Amino acid sequence: MSTPGPGAPAVLAAVRRALRRESGPVALHEPEFRGREREYLLQCIETGWVSTAGAFVDRFEAMLAEFTGARHAVATVNGTAALHVCLRLAGVRQGDEVLVPSLTFIATANAVSYALGTPHFVDSEERTLGVDAAKLERYLKEVAEVRGEGCFHRRTGAPIRALMPMHTFGHPVDLDGLAALCERWRIALVEDAAESLGSYYKDRHTGNSGVAAGLSFNGNKVVTSGGGGAILTNDPAIAKRAKHLTTTARTAHQWSFVHDEIGYNYRMPNLNAALGCAQLERLPDQLLRKRALAVRYQEAFRDVAGVRFAAEPEGTRSNYWLNTILLERPDLAVRDAILEGLNHEGFGARPVWTLMHRLPMYERCPRMDLAGAEALEARIVNLPSSAALAG
Repeated sequence: MSTPGPGAPAVLAAVRRALRRESGPVALHEPEFRGREREYLLQCIETGWVSTAGAFVDRFEAMLAEFTGARHAVATVNGTAALHVCLRLAGVRQGDEVLVPSLTFIATANAVSYALGTPHFVDSEERTLGVDAAKLERYLKEVAEVRGEGCFHRRTGAPIRALMPMHTFGHPVDLDGLAALCERWRIALVEDAAESLGSYYKDRHTGNSGVAAGLSFNGNKVVTSGGGGAILTNDPAIAKRAKHLTTTARTAHQWSFVHDEIGYNYRMPNLNAALGCAQLERLPDQLLRKRALAVRYQEAFRDVAGVRFAAEPEGTRSNYWLNTILLERPDLAVRDAILEGLNHEGFGARPVWTLMHRLPMYERCPRMDLAGAEALEARIVNLPSSAALAG
C-alpha cells in the first residue's frame, strides 16, 4: 500500500474526532430498522398482500405527499423508474435532448436514455454541487434558440426538451435560478430529488418546483424501502397519468385486460411500501441525527488545512445524506491518498461518481465546458454518514 499523501493523516484524525472512534469498520451509509418494519412486513405476509396491490402502497404515497408538501406522490419500483416516467410526463420523446449534470449518479443519464432522449451534459458549481445556473444561461445563449415550439440546439437541430438537475448529496440546487432559466428558454424542469428527501429550498421541500420529481428509497438512502422510488407532482392530471403509466397503462375494469398505450410495470410492491411506511414514521428523528453528525464533522474539520466541510447552501436545509469534504485545490493524488488512508482504517469513504461524459456510452453526447465538474471530481470525498453514527 502506498504512503498516504499530504493531508491524509489530518483528515483521518478529523474523522476519528467526529465519529468518536479510532477505526472501523464503518460503512458509508447503512439503513437502520428501529421502528415497526418487522410488524408491517409480517402483516403483508399474513394477509397475502405482497405484490403491487395492497394498503401499504397507498399509505406510503399519502405519507410522502404529506411530508414533502407535494399534492401527489406515485410510488415506483426504484428511483430510476421514477425519473424515466418523469421525463415522459415532461414530454421527452425520441431524439430530444435533456440537460443533465455530468456530476451525477448514472441513473440521471440512464433515465434520459430509457426515454429515448440524448443526455446533454452541463456544468456544476461549488456552492451547491449542482447545476450552475448562471453558466448554463450563458451557454444556452451561445448554442440554443427559442422558436415557437420550444428550445432547440442550433448545432444538432434537436429540441432541448427538459432540464433535470440533481440535488447532490442532499444539498438543494439553485431552484429559483433554474426555474427562471427554464421559463425563459421554454424548457421543462424535472427534479432528480433521489438524494434529497428531507431537504428544503427556502422552506419548500425539494421536488415541488417543476413538472415532476423523482425520489429514491434504495438501501443507502435516508429512508429505504429496500428497492423503491416515487414521483412527486403538484398537477393532478400529471399524477393521474403517472399512475397510469406505472401500472402498465391498463384501463380501469374489474376483470378485463385492456392497455391503451405502452406503459411500464413500475408499481412499488406492498412489501416494499410496508418497509417504507415504517421508515417514514421515523424520518424526523433520522434527519435530526444526520444533522447532528454533520455538525460534528463541520466542527472536526474547522481547522484542518487544505480541506473544508461541504455545508448546506445559504437559504436551504440539507438532509446531509452524504457528508462531504472538499479539497482546497483539485488534486486526484491527494484525494486518492485520503480515500486510501480512511478505507485502510475501516472508515468507508468514496469519491464522487465518475463524471457522465467520461463513460464510454456517453462520451459522444453534447456537452458544455465542464471545468467546474471536473475540478469538483478531483476535490470531493464522501465520509461515513449513517444516522446511527450520531448515537
